[in-house]
Amino acid sequence: MRIPKSVAALATAAALTALASGCGTSQADAGKADGKQVTVRIPDPGNSGVLAVGKKDGSLDKALAKMHAKVEWTGSAGPFAPAAQAMNANQLDIATGSITSGITSLTQTPGFKFFTATAPDATGEGILAKKGSGIDSVEDLIGKKVAVNQGGTGEYLLLKALAEHDIPASKVKRVYLRPDQTAAVFNSGKVDAWAVWATYSVAELGTGKAKFIVTGKQIGSDNYSLTAVRTAFADQHPDVVRALYDYLHTASAKEKREPAAYLNVKTDAGPQALTGAAKQAQIGITRQGGTVEPVTQADVKRFQDVARFYAEQKVTKATVNIAAHVLDVEKLS
Repeated sequence: MRIPKSVAALATAAALTALASGCGTSQADAGKADGKQVTVRIPDPGNSGVLAVGKKDGSLDKALAKMHAKVEWTGSAGPFAPAAQAMNANQLDIATGSITSGITSLTQTPGFKFFTATAPDATGEGILAKKGSGIDSVEDLIGKKVAVNQGGTGEYLLLKALAEHDIPASKVKRVYLRPDQTAAVFNSGKVDAWAVWATYSVAELGTGKAKFIVTGKQIGSDNYSLTAVRTAFADQHPDVVRALYDYLHTASAKEKREPAAYLNVKTDAGPQALTGAAKQAQIGITRQGGTVEPVTQADVKRFQDVARFYAEQKVTKATVNIAAHVLDVEKLS
């Protein structure tokens, strides 16, 4: 934006700046209205996936440039709960997580809405146990300790598996751990099993020492992956949200066809990289996975069933109204 030369123009600019500040408008919210480029704040995607490729080859910025927008990569991708807090605090605009962690985040004062859905991971999520441990079925978990992330995918998978097998939740000890801290606890034998998803399961499966005693598909998991957008950002820039959806939808279909191209995007060595059996496991999971789609009414009904299940299991105090926090991305201009 050029600096105004006249005093009157300077006064007008100052007044507009003060108004924006008083309304709590961020730089991202200011957007095209004053001729500035829109900034979309997204967690750094790491070494794999659609966003990792989009960051590396610049294709995401190219797609968003048509809407005068660009990405600012902030922090790193991780559990949805802290990302939701960051959106609520106007520190982040986009985040991805499961419907299960989304539900628990919605029990707060949410400043975000969901605008995409990806079908549950049928083969990459489930309950892991060590081979030779004697734990070969859900019934074998009775009296055992199972690591879960509280209120998220892990707790949902465990409770869903127990419910499907008519086992009271009280018969199994839930050990609440952060997912990125659980592998060491699981491998040391301090917990007997781990309810987990592909981000962490493929590394364990790749060692050849662990196995799924049950997968998400076998217990009828409705643990969809969702993309959330900060509500104020969506209100200000619906065209940018739609452009982001279009990019994710197209790229996720390509990822499903060519999964190897979306692995080890930044590096093929070190702790971030997948190699050997773990890499092959992830390729198989991606090929069988879903693509990024709009949230349909049928999806909302399934999400509402998950919300009721969480309330029944006392994970939440009440049933969350999911429909109030969904955007129809196909209607965004």
